[in-house]
Amino acid sequence: MPNPRTVVVGVQVLPFTDDPYPVVDKAIAAIKASGIYHMVTPMETVMEGSLEACLKAAQAAHEACFEAGVQKAVTIIKISDAINGSTIDDKLAKYR
Repeated sequence: MPNPRTVVVGVQVLPFTDDPYPVVDKAIAAIKASGIYHMVTPMETVMEGSLEACLKAAQAAHEACFEAGVQKAVTIIKISDAINGSTIDDKLAKYR
């Protein structure tokens, strides 16, 4: 079976709490613990890998919100995919 193509996935967790930053930190830590290549940006964390791995990391980030004690969270996921794959470097090359 061929290797899965690379995708870029943006994930933003929105925990419903008075102080969301510690919860967001836990979500980012869950992504980091997944071992997937990622970049933290001001609005979301962007990951690169197989779709399956990225979605698994996004789910871990979402679940981390509840493990941190919130009662409600919304997670927004964006997927960039192409037949030949999609990478963070490809998307940023013209800006570097």
